[in-house]
Amino acid sequence: MDLFRAHVLVCGGTGCSSSGSAELIKRFEEQIERNGLDREVKVVRTGCFGLCEAGPVVIVYPEGTFYSRIHLEDVDEIVSEHLLKGRIVQHLVYKEKADEEQHLTLDNIDFYRPQKRLALRNCGVIDPENIDEYIAFDGYKALAKVLTEMTPEQVIAEVLKSGLRGRGGAGFPTGKKWQFAAASKADQKYMVCNADEGDPGAFMDRSVLEGDPHSVLEAMAIGGYAIGASEGYIYVRAEYPIAVKRLEIAINQAREYGLLGKNIFGSGFDFDIFIRLGAGAFVCGEETALMHSIEGGRGEPKPKPPFPAVRGLFDKPTNINNVETLANIPQIILNGADWFASIGTENSKGTKVFALGGKINNTGLVEVPMGTPLRDIIYKIGGGIPNGKAFKAVQTGGPSGGCIPAEYLDIAIDYDSLTSIGSMMGSGGMIVMDEDNCMVDIARFFLDFTVDESCGKCTPCRIGTKRMLEILERIVEGKGEEGDIEKLEALAKNIKATALCGLGQTAPNPVLSTIKYFRNEYEAHIKEKRCPAHHCQKLLNYEITDKCRGCTACARVCPVNAISGSVKEMHHIDTTKCIKCGSCMEKCRFGAIVKN
Repeated sequence: MDLFRAHVLVCGGTGCSSSGSAELIKRFEEQIERNGLDREVKVVRTGCFGLCEAGPVVIVYPEGTFYSRIHLEDVDEIVSEHLLKGRIVQHLVYKEKADEEQHLTLDNIDFYRPQKRLALRNCGVIDPENIDEYIAFDGYKALAKVLTEMTPEQVIAEVLKSGLRGRGGAGFPTGKKWQFAAASKADQKYMVCNADEGDPGAFMDRSVLEGDPHSVLEAMAIGGYAIGASEGYIYVRAEYPIAVKRLEIAINQAREYGLLGKNIFGSGFDFDIFIRLGAGAFVCGEETALMHSIEGGRGEPKPKPPFPAVRGLFDKPTNINNVETLANIPQIILNGADWFASIGTENSKGTKVFALGGKINNTGLVEVPMGTPLRDIIYKIGGGIPNGKAFKAVQTGGPSGGCIPAEYLDIAIDYDSLTSIGSMMGSGGMIVMDEDNCMVDIARFFLDFTVDESCGKCTPCRIGTKRMLEILERIVEGKGEEGDIEKLEALAKNIKATALCGLGQTAPNPVLSTIKYFRNEYEAHIKEKRCPAHHCQKLLNYEITDKCRGCTACARVCPVNAISGSVKEMHHIDTTKCIKCGSCMEKCRFGAIVKN
């Protein structure tokens, strides 16, 4: 066994990979060898560390030094100074404040302090392509315990007792799902992992698969044992090539070690896992549509009942859980249901992973105990809103969720609290908006996504959402009419009551929540032909103020010659000619042009 005095952990998640982390790894290895350190220092490609805004991220242990935004040319300095001479390269260390000089590690960075990483426990810690590293961190120990010490009924009882609820959106108790599937009698059953993560701004499941794929394999095997299944399928988006590659490697390694396949741990239990790639259809995140796709059919939902636990994949009893739900299972088995249930709130146990994006300083992946106040996520972890702007709202639950306004900044993030204010947990996308966001246009954006992704099978979703989108498009273009808000509410009510699947039934949620909390913005668009956020292009008017120096720069870039004025004299915009492209405002060096 090789022992190293230092380890260089380089983020190998999608975000950092797109910023060149693979080249960083190669350069580290070359420079370490060139400096004769290859027997002392090991370079490890890991999954996502979470703080994507600071990527590419490199952490050097044993000091735990957190280097951020590392470029290829920085590698030589880290090797020669830190690894060779033991001197931390201060100007490359992550800083939370411009004048900060302290030595920051994962333990003392504000982004990580309020977090509790359970599902993400190994992401950024181990090499996801090395099964030995997963085993060194108690990997497959839970599966061994289940197969050698527990009955299927005991496993289900432990998951039930833990209070774990589905992290894919609906929040259904995981133990009950397993219980229903176990109760169904059949010659063949299936465990399915839903990794078809399609919400805009969501990348929680992708990061788990990229950083800790074995945790999902182990959980599926445990679930297979509990319900009596011998086969499992992971349905993952083809747009996740790194996740797919690491899943393939992990499955092959688990088979080689006898942790998948026949007679696992000599228990007589057989279980194997196969990957199926999705083509990117949002509707395939719905469980019945997902199963149709695995079977080779068109991804369309079907009415329930029968539920998958009774008749699912290939008409056999099937249990479906999403990636994050499964990532919690091994820890529940190892540490006990009481341990997991002690985290979170009365009806929302454990932690939740969120993909934090939008108008926020610290974009990235966060995991917090259920019940954490929204304010803590936005300001303590997220670092607040850029450029001193005011927080306006946050969208949770993606196209199926709703907008939470500033008045609910202190709400506890759990299933019941979010539902009570017209939003939902969803899979974990959390998109932050500031004062410059138009909430009518936000509703239009999400509905446009839903209309585009509708499978078209049922009339309410296929036609109803299209009619809603047409009304919203008229409103943001300044063509809204009295009664449009009421039409949107009536259509939304009918769609929620009659759409075939959960995706269609929740499609109106972004519209309803924005009407509920930002009705004044809808009314301003319709009655005053004005966008209060100065966002909707067709409702904007550009005006030149007395700050104008008469430099003529704005007139020279105007594509329709709507700006007039002499050199060194104040200019004017002819609003009848202006096409509201904003070129003049971008070009003005004196801040003399404003939107109103």
